[in-house]
Amino acid sequence: MAEVVRSGLVESRHHGSVVAVDADGSVVLQAGDVDVPMYPRSANKPAQAVAMARLGLPLEGELLALAAASHSGERFHRHGALDILGKAGLEESALQNTPGWPGDTASMLAMARQGEHESALAADCSGKHAAMLLTCVVNGWSTADYLDSAHPLQTAIRATVAELAGEPVSHTGVDGCGAPLFALTLTGLARMYQALATAPSGSPERRVVDAIRMHPEFVSGTSRDEAKLIRSVPGLFCKGGAEAVLAAGLPDGRAVAVKIDDGGARARMVALVAALERLGVDASVPAELATVPVRGGGAVVGEVRAARSW
Repeated sequence: MAEVVRSGLVESRHHGSVVAVDADGSVVLQAGDVDVPMYPRSANKPAQAVAMARLGLPLEGELLALAAASHSGERFHRHGALDILGKAGLEESALQNTPGWPGDTASMLAMARQGEHESALAADCSGKHAAMLLTCVVNGWSTADYLDSAHPLQTAIRATVAELAGEPVSHTGVDGCGAPLFALTLTGLARMYQALATAPSGSPERRVVDAIRMHPEFVSGTSRDEAKLIRSVPGLFCKGGAEAVLAAGLPDGRAVAVKIDDGGARARMVALVAALERLGVDASVPAELATVPVRGGGAVVGEVRAARSW
């Protein structure tokens, strides 16, 4: 899928898979193993947010985008998660996601200088977990066991993921944040994004997609690649996941999903941009997203680029 070039020599290669579907869900581009089970990781979050919106999650705009986020832990992310908890009448202590430091270096250093420590609030999944807790409160469900795969919230999320992907969940695991993780094929993930992209106005699906499109910095961070891509390509929405997963939906119903086998995140956006270019979506994609600089001695001496063989 991608190769690392240093001083004119290919130094490393990233193998993986990519699939693109048309507005009717038919496959129009594929390379690699696209029909074997894989974990979408946080690329499932838009569907998780849709499930919660269907269950009455009373969020819109920035906070709904945060419910689908893998955020950088910037101050506005942390404050947003607290706002969601406040709507549920809960404190930060109700969060059961794995504690962490902000992914944003400046935010992490600011917290450390103030004597703060890693926390569930600063971790990238706090918006989703806060929204899960609020959904439980709205429905009168217990909050102490909201991460149990048999909890009504999680069974509803699983059903929504399967519905939007057009295939059954093949395996249930545990995500890095502690929430249930639902496996799909890469083709199923692309079809999920196709279904979200073509949802009718006013539906829970469209509300989530519009929130992501309008507030990309809440879904990732102010300087993240996903936010740059969403801001640049009209109508596109995208979401990444750990272990080098990335998916995007286009307003005409086309969708793309990428998985890099070795989990090397540096290759996922490079591969996704290459797939978009092959679909003819290249005029507004920032050139800086098509490659990743390779440095040596403080200077740029090469790049991570899409392989020319697929």
